[in-house]
Amino acid sequence: MSTTPSAATGASPLRTPLLVLALVVVLTLLAWPSFIGRIQYAKTREELAAIRDAAAGGELAPVGKLFTSLARIVGPAVVNVTSSRPVELVADEVGALWGPRSQLVEDESSASGVIVERDGLIVTNYHVIAQARSIEVRLADGRSFDAEMVGADAATDLAVLRIPATDLPTVAWGDSDRLEVGEMVWAIGNPFGLDRTLTYGIISATNRRGVLDDPLQEFLQTDAAVNRGSSGGPLVNVHAEIVGINTAIVGADFQGIAFAIPGNTAREVCRAILDRGPVERGFIGVQVDDPSDDALGGALVVQVDPRSPAAVAGIRRGDLVLRFDGRPVVDKPTLYLLATRAPIGADVPIDLMRDGEPLRVTVRVGRRPAEKGSDRGR
Repeated sequence: MSTTPSAATGASPLRTPLLVLALVVVLTLLAWPSFIGRIQYAKTREELAAIRDAAAGGELAPVGKLFTSLARIVGPAVVNVTSSRPVELVADEVGALWGPRSQLVEDESSASGVIVERDGLIVTNYHVIAQARSIEVRLADGRSFDAEMVGADAATDLAVLRIPATDLPTVAWGDSDRLEVGEMVWAIGNPFGLDRTLTYGIISATNRRGVLDDPLQEFLQTDAAVNRGSSGGPLVNVHAEIVGINTAIVGADFQGIAFAIPGNTAREVCRAILDRGPVERGFIGVQVDDPSDDALGGALVVQVDPRSPAAVAGIRRGDLVLRFDGRPVVDKPTLYLLATRAPIGADVPIDLMRDGEPLRVTVRVGRRPAEKGSDRGR
């Protein structure tokens, strides 16, 4: 004997399974993020447990000697850089009555550097030797040499020196692009004249921009102590490789925040100086600002240089740049960095928003005008 659904229920044999299936799908979607989160948390716990077990078994006992090993490996390649520059000393009103109103005196400052090639090639900060009349380098073994400036790049605050010495200890370059927040790092330099001081910390942030109000600069942030005189010294990883060149702090004294030029940037600038002299950078010829609507992102064009690559390509004031050569432009520093790193002469697609409509133009990257301090030799 067959039965049929009553008029009161209003349900069909097909509708009930579909409702159940829909309910299961909805509950699954709601639970999925929590499920994935539990998996990631469990994986992290497993990794931490493995580290704990290894430590309990004595496998990490050599880590206690890691600091001393790094000091022994990297320390001999860290040098003291002393520069001398003329400074105008202005007399007060009383002093001016009895002598000249001003006179030039020699001002000496001391900082750090690191040997990267055995034949005496040294990398340091540009601000360490800027406008220096003479540069002296003192090695870890006590020897001192007059240094020649091979070249400098003010935009990235890097300089390359050479001393007449061979068979020197060096530090190898590491890959700073692989650094992650939380990785252990060590800073080595000569703060306050205390040669080869080793400090320890972690990477606090990468790709930190806007620190010195220079759109061409981005930094690694670390809590390894960096003080006056540490500038130009290396920031190294657990493999005793250079991953940064220490360059700046917040305020007059160390407060737990220091900045280093990424090692890959320093290595590229060093190689460019050795190969070509002045460092060449891309140029498209726009001035930009962040849009008033933060939700849009991008870089708002506020001025286009006449006859520049951007003007030739048809970019106008008011255009919003969203992508440069396929890479997202999140703010104005991003656009400046992407443009300056683009190969000169390359045809690069730029995605814009103009009057609410998307638009793509192609810009042939030009050569950025040389900056003061970006020269070879003296």
